[in-house]
Amino acid sequence: MSSHNVIIYMPALNEGQTIHNVLESVPKTLDHASDIELLVVNDGSTDNTVSEATRAGATVISHNYNKGVGSAFQTALNYALEVNADVLVSIDADGQFDVQQIAEMITPILNNEADFSIGNRFSNGRPDRMPKIKFWGNKRISKIVSFVSRTKIQDASCGFRAYSKDCLLNLNLDGSFTYTHETILDLANKGYRVAQIPVNVEYFDGRVSRVANSLTKYAFKTSSIIFKSLKDYKPFQFFITIAIVILIISMLFSGFVLIHWIKNGSITPYKSIGIIGLALVGMSLLIAIYALMADMLGRIRKNQEKILYFQKKQYFDKDK
Repeated sequence: MSSHNVIIYMPALNEGQTIHNVLESVPKTLDHASDIELLVVNDGSTDNTVSEATRAGATVISHNYNKGVGSAFQTALNYALEVNADVLVSIDADGQFDVQQIAEMITPILNNEADFSIGNRFSNGRPDRMPKIKFWGNKRISKIVSFVSRTKIQDASCGFRAYSKDCLLNLNLDGSFTYTHETILDLANKGYRVAQIPVNVEYFDGRVSRVANSLTKYAFKTSSIIFKSLKDYKPFQFFITIAIVILIISMLFSGFVLIHWIKNGSITPYKSIGIIGLALVGMSLLIAIYALMADMLGRIRKNQEKILYFQKKQYFDKDK
C-alpha cells in the first residue's frame, strides 16, 4: 500500500486551554501515512488559541470573525486540496474525542473500503453525561438524514470524521452554521461509500457546545439545512408531495361543497369554501408543473457538479 498525506484538522473558537494538549497528543505516525500535518482553523478566537496551536506545531488559518464550523470546514477543505492531501480528518479541539482512534477513522479509506468515515458515539447507547434531550435530538436528526440519504446513519452529527481526496473534490456545501449533515447528504447522494466507526467521547461538566448551545436554534437551523438538501437532491419528490397535499386539502373543501349541493341543490352559504377549493386545485396543478421543472433543473445541477468536479481535479492536480 502506498503512503499518503494526511491532514488532521481542528476548528477552534477560544480553545486556548485545551488545544495545545490535544494537538500534542495526536499520534506522530500512522500506518501508510508518509506525512501528517496538523491544521487549526481559528474561527475568530479572542483568547490565546492561535499562540497555543502554533506552539504545538500546527498550521493555523484564521478567520477575522466567527463564521461558524461550516465555514471553518470549508476553509480546511480548500487548504487540504491546495496541499494535495489524500485524507482530511476533522476532530474537535476540546479533547472530547480520543485522538488515538484517528487510525481507525482513516483505515477504511486507505484500504479502499469506504470513501469517508464518520464517528458513531452511540454504539453503546447514550454516552455518559450526555444530556438525554441532546441524545434524543441527535437520534431524531439521524433518522431524518437516513431517510433523505437512503443510508442508515447512526450518528449524523458527530464531528469526528475522515474524507478521501475524491470526496473533498466533490463536496459542494452552502451552510456556514454546521456541515455535518450536509456532507452526508451531499456525498451519499453522489454514491460515495460511508464507514461508521464507533468512537469514544467524553462530555465535560459545564462544557457548552459551539453548535448546539441552544437546542431550539440548533434544531431550527439543522432542519433548515436538511429541508434545503431534500429540495436540492430530491426536487421532484419534494414538490410533488407538496402538490399532492394541497390537492387533498382542495378535494376536502370541494367535496364538502359538492355534497351540500347534491343534498340541497345550492352551495349557499358555502360558496367561499368552494372558491377556496378550486383555487387550491389550481395551486396544486402549478406546483406539480414546478415539480417537473425542478426535476429538470436538478439534472442540470448534477451535470454542473460533475463539470465542477473535473475542473477542480484538473486545477488542484496541475502541479503534481
